[in-house]
Amino acid sequence: MAIEGISQQNTIAKGTTITGDVVGEGDFRIEGTVEGNIKTPGKIVIGRTGVVNGTLKSANADIEGSFSGKLVLTDTLSLKSSAVVEGEAEVGKLAVEPGATFNATCAMKGSNNGERKNTQETQKSA
Repeated sequence: MAIEGISQQNTIAKGTTITGDVVGEGDFRIEGTVEGNIKTPGKIVIGRTGVVNGTLKSANADIEGSFSGKLVLTDTLSLKSSAVVEGEAEVGKLAVEPGATFNATCAMKGSNNGERKNTQETQKSA
């Protein structure tokens, strides 16, 4: 008997636009556009062509494309060099590659029962 875990990945393809809330149990990969809120206990990847405007709630997020709004992550936000993020972020951990644009108010929730608040602004280099 095999026990099937949630290993599905939902993909929003390039050229697709979704307006409204998206809720799922699996991971998401976004190459298209989402105008609204996304919620999943899994991981969200916003690809190079992906654009999200709204609230994103998940455990982890990798961003290569564009995000504007509020990020609420229980674990790690990873910004690749092509990422453009604006708005608010509440994360456990933050990883930013050189070249990423991160114009956001960032609250980092540590595992030490304390809360550290940082305002980070990193501009993309030409």
